[in-house]
Formats: sequence, C-alpha cells, structure tokens
Amino acid sequence: MGSHGNNLFGAVSSSVEAVTRPSHCDAISQQIRTFIQMRTNLKVVDNSGAKRVMCIQAKSGKYGAKLGDTIVGSVKEAQPRGKVKKGDVVYGVVVRAAMKKGRSDGSEVQFDDNAIVLVNNKGELIGTRVFGPVPHELRKKKHLKILALAEHIV
Repeated sequence: MGSHGNNLFGAVSSSVEAVTRPSHCDAISQQIRTFIQMRTNLKVVDNSGAKRVMCIQAKSGKYGAKLGDTIVGSVKEAQPRGKVKKGDVVYGVVVRAAMKKGRSDGSEVQFDDNAIVLVNNKGELIGTRVFGPVPHELRKKKHLKILALAEHIV
C-alpha cells in the first residue's frame, strides 16, 4: 500500500509541475512578437482619402511588418471624394506601430496607434501630406519623401 501511495503522489506532483511550468510552445509564442500582421486595422495618416485600412499581407518579414515595411491592405473606410475608395486594395508603408521598437542608442520608440501612409506599387506616395509624428528609422528604409512631408520626426 505504501508503494501505491508514493506512485499516486508522484503522478499528482508531476501533473502540478506540468501546469505551473510553461511549456515549450508557450515560450515560443511569447518570443514571436509581430508589429503588423494579417487583419490588423491601421489608421491612414495622409490625405489620400482613406481613413482605415485592414492589412491583408505583410510584404516583408516572416512574422509581420515593422516600422518602414510595406504592406498590402484593403480600404475599410474612406472619405467621399478621395483618391481611393472603400474596397480598393492598396499598398502602404508602416509609419507608426503600437509596439516598442528598440534603437541602437538604447532608447525605445512606441506610438499610441498603428498607422500607414498609402503608396502605389512603385513606392510613390498617393497623398501629398503626412499627418502626425513619424520615426527617423524610415530614413534607413529609404522612405525620404515621407520624412520630407511629415509634420514631426521622432
């Protein structure tokens, strides 16, 4: 009877350890953090006529788009007489992301919303103005026109 009690206790303690210890899958899912992924709603911060875009695909990166990356999206809300209409499939450059982005000097940049600027398939801007702050990391991705039109560079 003593051996059955020890086996039972061993089974209970191992199941408790399995519950309290994070599994390998949980650790991997916590490590993979994406900025912009499929079905993410983004605010449009130019005067192209779109107000809100839903991400269809991140053009670069295995897990999602980061600051300065190009995405493909569908216009969900648009102004009545804009250059783009609701339902149009558009390209956009991510200019603000709600997740922290580390910099080489040790500081971090984080925005309150996810925002994009619409571009055509050649990478040229559709709008003529960019509203709100944009990070200077866009310079590394060669989006100098966005930086030139931006109100504030962070």
